[in-house]
Amino acid sequence: MAALFMVFLFGMVRSFYHFCFTPMFMPFQPFTYHELNEYLSVSTSTSVIIDKSSDGDFLRIDFNVSFPALSCEFASVDVSDVLGTNRLNLTKTVRKFSIDSDLRPTGSEFHSGPATNVIKHDDKVDEESLEGAFVFTSDNFDKYAHQFPITAVNFYAPWCYWSQRLRPSWEKAAKIMRERYDPEMDGRLLMGKVDCTQEGDLCRRHHIQGYPSIRIFRRGSDVRNDHGNHDHESYYGDRDTDSLVKTMENLVASLPAEAQKLALDDKSNVTENAKRPAPSAGGCRIEGYVRVKKVPGNLVVSARSDAHSFDASQMNMSHVIHHLSFGRMVSPQVMSDVQRLIPYVGSSHDRLNGLSFINTDDLGANITMEHYLQIVKTEVITRKDYKLVEEYEYTAHSSVSHSLHIPVAKFHLELSPMQVLITENQKSFSHFITNVCAIIGGVFTVAGITESILHNTIRLMKKVELGKNF
Repeated sequence: MAALFMVFLFGMVRSFYHFCFTPMFMPFQPFTYHELNEYLSVSTSTSVIIDKSSDGDFLRIDFNVSFPALSCEFASVDVSDVLGTNRLNLTKTVRKFSIDSDLRPTGSEFHSGPATNVIKHDDKVDEESLEGAFVFTSDNFDKYAHQFPITAVNFYAPWCYWSQRLRPSWEKAAKIMRERYDPEMDGRLLMGKVDCTQEGDLCRRHHIQGYPSIRIFRRGSDVRNDHGNHDHESYYGDRDTDSLVKTMENLVASLPAEAQKLALDDKSNVTENAKRPAPSAGGCRIEGYVRVKKVPGNLVVSARSDAHSFDASQMNMSHVIHHLSFGRMVSPQVMSDVQRLIPYVGSSHDRLNGLSFINTDDLGANITMEHYLQIVKTEVITRKDYKLVEEYEYTAHSSVSHSLHIPVAKFHLELSPMQVLITENQKSFSHFITNVCAIIGGVFTVAGITESILHNTIRLMKKVELGKNF
């Protein structure tokens, strides 16, 4: 049997050689070349099936979004879904960078610091107002901030609940510190306050977006940097009188020895962790990733704090989306290879990239910006049952709406229960051989018939000629 097969294969190769290189059969060669090309090429079939993801699988969302008017100090990334998941202010996989209005970075990564417990306030509110804090205005702020080694300022709004709770403690602490370190005699510390409803330009200059904001300025370090911003610290610690006094004492103790005139008994540093660098600009670029369950939900970016109030009419959630994609990151090389095979794959996995959503003046205040995303999973399977790529494509519809609460940037996530399955197909070698044999056999048959007709015709013509001669 093996010998017979070898003889048959040799005959096929010989016939194929004559078929390809004999001028007589040249007109038929394109059929064979077409069959060979079809065998070597890869075709695909597309089907829509139920999403095969198992229960408990999570979907990764990668993002890089710039908010020109949202401070990193209060920027929060929240995730929720229909199953009751509600995670607020994610920080483990999220990074924040201060940016200016032109989206340029103004420094290194902004660190929010560890989460603190509930901020403590004085239990008793002194009904008798103590006016101990110096009143800063746009006209005198720079003068005094550069005159004193330490200047502590309470940026507040009279209507704010948290500002109202802080006011008695701040005034009392300011009075105590003024008695200990007289501004005119000692000259090391000045505690003051700024009413942001009256001094809006001054508050905006220092990127105040939440009330109250306690900022600490140090003479010699609160100079303007390359981007024209002041470098100073924010205080996030307890707001009772004792904590405020202890913090101010520690600030004075931190001054160089030659600048101190009084001996301080308590030089503990228990509140040092409550101070962190203040944002150097009014914008924030938020980048990173989160993992969500594969159910309808929301990804929300907003201003959030458990001890600050926000003026909703002044919040601007304009943003520029540099990158937003779902699922595992697909390398450009892999995506290029896939698109050569299936051109329409990957055209919508990052459709919001590079788009800007700006709150213009004609829209008014309290504007929430929403994006409704419908996400579909796509899998490409090779002919060897190897998963070439798994990616998620999405459609996006965006809108703006007036909000009764603090404006946010919201991404509504709607995952399709169906998925697209693209499978590579290739003809079998036996199918290719059968077709080639059929073509060769058909051509030889037609050639034989043609040769027989020509031969008989020539014989007939010769007979006719011989008949005429006789």
